[in-house]
Amino acid sequence: MQKNITLLFALAISAITLQAQDKKDLDKKSIKEMCGCFEVTFNFAETFNYSKDSLYKPSHTEVSSALEWAEIVTDEDDKIVIQHLLQVGNPANPMVVKHWRQDWLYENTVIYDYNADNTWKYVKKPAAEVKGQWTQKVYQVDDSPRYEGSGSWVHVDGKNYWENTSNAPLPRREYTTRSDYNLTVRGNRVELTDFGWIHDQDNLKVIRENAKEDVILAKEKGYNTYVKVADSRCAVAAKWWKDNGEKWALVRNKWEEVYNRNQDLSLEEKVSNKPLYKFLFEEEDYNDKATIDAVIESFVKK
Repeated sequence: MQKNITLLFALAISAITLQAQDKKDLDKKSIKEMCGCFEVTFNFAETFNYSKDSLYKPSHTEVSSALEWAEIVTDEDDKIVIQHLLQVGNPANPMVVKHWRQDWLYENTVIYDYNADNTWKYVKKPAAEVKGQWTQKVYQVDDSPRYEGSGSWVHVDGKNYWENTSNAPLPRREYTTRSDYNLTVRGNRVELTDFGWIHDQDNLKVIRENAKEDVILAKEKGYNTYVKVADSRCAVAAKWWKDNGEKWALVRNKWEEVYNRNQDLSLEEKVSNKPLYKFLFEEEDYNDKATIDAVIESFVKK
C-alpha cells in the first residue's frame, strides 16, 4: 500500500514537472516570435488629464512608423536577449539606428525599479513571488536601464500574451518637450497575433515628489503593432548588427558589471553636456573596453 502511494506521488510530481517544462518551452517560443523583420507603427494618445491648471495642454497624438529588425543576442534556458534596430529613410539607402533591447529572465528575483529623476531602486524579490514568471528588462538605446517587471506568460483560448505594470522614465518623445511630470507607470501587454505581435499600453503620467503621495497628471494609450515581413527587407539592419555587435557586447558587459553591484542606481543625464548615447553613437573614440568602461562609469553617480 505504502509503495503504491509513493509511486502515485512520484508520478504526480513527474507530471507536474513535465507540465511546467512544457509551459516554459511555450513561453520561450512566444518570446522568440518577437524576432525578425517587422513593419512597426507606433500610436500614442493622451486620453484623460487631471491637471488643475486651466492652461494645461495635453500631448499631441503621435503616429509614426518604421522598419524594425529584432535579433536574438543570447538564447539560454533561463535568458533570452533581443536587440531591436530601426531601419529608416530611403529604402534604397536606409539608415540604421540602434533601438531598444529587451532581456527576458526566467524566475528572476532582482529588479531595478525606476523611482523618478534618473534613479532606480534595487529590489530583491522572494523566489516564491516570481515562480514560473518571466522578467522583461527593457534598456535604452545606449543599454542603460529603462524599466523592468515580471509576469506570467498566458496561453489560453488561442491567445499568447504577457502583462505587467512597471515604473519607467518618460519616453523620448515626451522628456524633450515635457517637464510637468517625472514618472510613467506603464501598463504593458505583449501579445502575439496572426500578423506578428502588439505592444498594448495603458500608461499613467505621474508627478512623484519625496514624502508626498504620487499625483496622476494624465493617462495615455499606446498601441504599437509589429507586422511581420520578409527578413530580407531588414538585410541592411542585420548586416549593421553583424558589423557592430562586438562593440555593443562591450557596452552590455560594462552595464552588467554596474547592475551586479546590487545597489540603488542613480545616473547623470549628461556629462560634458552630452547624454551617453551621443558618446557611444557619434564619437569614434569609444570602441574599446577601456574607453567604453570609462565613459559609462562617468554617468554613474557615486
